[in-house]
Amino acid sequence: MLSPDGEGSHGVSAEGQSYLSLLNPKQREAVESLYGPVLVLAGAGTGKTLVLTTRIVHILSGRHAFPSQILAVTFTNKAAQEMRKRIERLIGDSVGAMPWLGTFHSIGAKILRKHGELVGLEGNFSILDKDDQLRLLKALISAHGIDEKRWPARTLSSCIDRWKNLGLTPDKVGTSEKDSFYADGQGQILYKAYQERLESINAVDFGDLLLSCLTLFNKNNDILEQYRDRFRFIMVDEYQDTNAAQYLWLRLFTRPGSNICCVGDEDQSIYAWRGAEIDNILLFDKHFPGAKIIRLECNYRSTSNILDAASHLIAYNRGRLGKKLYSADDEEGVKVHVCEHWSGSEEAQAIGQEIEYSQRQGEMLDDIAILVRASFQMRAFEDRFITIGLNYRVIGGPRFYERAEIRDALAYLKLLTTRNNDLAFERIINLPRRNIGNSTMNILHQVARANSFSLMEAARFCSQEGKLKPKTRLSLVHFLKKMDQWRSLLDEMPHPDLAGLVLEESGYTRMWQQDKSPDAQGRLENLKELVQSMESFENMIEFLEHVSLFMDTEQQGNKKEDKVNIMTLHAAKGLEFNTVFLPGWEEGLFPHQRSLDEPNGDGLEEERRLAYVGITRARRAVKISFARSRRIRNSWQSPDPSRFISELPEDKIFKEGNFGDYNHYKGIRFPEN
Repeated sequence: MLSPDGEGSHGVSAEGQSYLSLLNPKQREAVESLYGPVLVLAGAGTGKTLVLTTRIVHILSGRHAFPSQILAVTFTNKAAQEMRKRIERLIGDSVGAMPWLGTFHSIGAKILRKHGELVGLEGNFSILDKDDQLRLLKALISAHGIDEKRWPARTLSSCIDRWKNLGLTPDKVGTSEKDSFYADGQGQILYKAYQERLESINAVDFGDLLLSCLTLFNKNNDILEQYRDRFRFIMVDEYQDTNAAQYLWLRLFTRPGSNICCVGDEDQSIYAWRGAEIDNILLFDKHFPGAKIIRLECNYRSTSNILDAASHLIAYNRGRLGKKLYSADDEEGVKVHVCEHWSGSEEAQAIGQEIEYSQRQGEMLDDIAILVRASFQMRAFEDRFITIGLNYRVIGGPRFYERAEIRDALAYLKLLTTRNNDLAFERIINLPRRNIGNSTMNILHQVARANSFSLMEAARFCSQEGKLKPKTRLSLVHFLKKMDQWRSLLDEMPHPDLAGLVLEESGYTRMWQQDKSPDAQGRLENLKELVQSMESFENMIEFLEHVSLFMDTEQQGNKKEDKVNIMTLHAAKGLEFNTVFLPGWEEGLFPHQRSLDEPNGDGLEEERRLAYVGITRARRAVKISFARSRRIRNSWQSPDPSRFISELPEDKIFKEGNFGDYNHYKGIRFPEN
């Protein structure tokens, strides 16, 4: 039974207290501070998941609440499953039910299944995935007479996602340039039409799982009060990554003085491009007056040199609450290495050699990671590792040559060099859109089968015989004419230049330039990297053969093999490795030029947090590198070393290379070896 003040009438048993012995003093304080608002600033590797799960166990063991009175919110299903397993290990069969534990979206869905009829949903509503959402938006764009080539559905999808992340229903979308740029101000109209269409088919997208909850609670105070009464304890993981809608959702659940505990690290807030609001954690004590702030600074992952370097770097940020990590075992470890290379290709070669040496010394490849700022950087490492036979995996996304935009570009080049490549023809004939749909493709397939033609030959035949609609025929004739022109240049123009020309004149590059989705810029950088990579091959045929052999090697690979990990810095959050390589620390690449162009220095501060995340992924060794010259956007550049290098503590770094003529950049000073 619960006593009137919420304390368990039987207290915490001696047996139940055993789990507290696993905690250090600050962790224990975070676990035992149950009442009122609490913010736990948990630095990298300080045991935040242990604190969250043990806090739940402490509530249950002390009978402060029943399981159904606890709400624990995570950001990923993986994190929720990990917490669930840990709780089950700690409490065994002593508690029959589990707390409300899940992601923001899964909890939102659970609430809407119960009360959806109050916001126009039946209980069996469906949740659209991204592909379904895009198909629906394309139909709406077409119905409104908007040119989808100029205003892609992905761009509208990104606008709608951003509005929903801000908690804005269609009637609340403003008229500022940022809000109304899509289709010359028709974005709000399409958003409204999209929501009406979703309601008509009894469906929601992921953004609605929170937005509809906000509508539900704002219009039905009695329902809101039920949940406020129900949840005696609320816990939130990764609070620094919450967006405006998630913040508003949490605030609705709480009253002044509510028992809400948020765990996060402002120094690891790296998802502003996804809508995360760092002010949610920076202003926690203002949002929740009387909040207690507890800092977890004892790190169980990294050596002292790594932690001191990371702490010194992040201290340059103004937007932080402040903490300094220290090593649990006080092991100094090796210094952070800073390496200079002549070029990006030399950088990849040197890192490959160093990894091979570490492997011969007995280090597992699984314990090594290469963390890059931009995905296009991966190509040099992938090509190098394939050449030397070093196993690797890409985490958080496809390998370079498996990316959709790269496959599209390769399809153009394959069709250019092999006229009867039907798979390549089908992939790019309507990419970008040329009014060549399924009905036209059915006609081409029929003609090809009847005459033993390739699809390219069938297209030429149909365009001459008048078997197609005038608009479709015109598009097809134009496409075939361009293919003939490009093919005539195969022996006259350098193949990298020809590849760039094909991507430009086909409209494929322009398609991504007009796309306003968050990943469009990365896709453009990947395409430029593809064109640049062709320079090391004699001709286009040789290059395409190299790619084919690469893909064949991938299909034969064993997923269980020991492999080096390659990923972006964003994808590395939450992971850890013995050795971490951080290549490309150059101005304009890292920090990225887009962040440097942002006002108020907010973008630069997020880039610095990204550097902090990269360094703190390492247990034993960090190896930062930069190049004197690098090929970016199809041109050679001689970038300055990243300003972040100058912000590392001099007594914690070890230089490798001749830095003499670089000492004038950004005031960088390197200590002697």
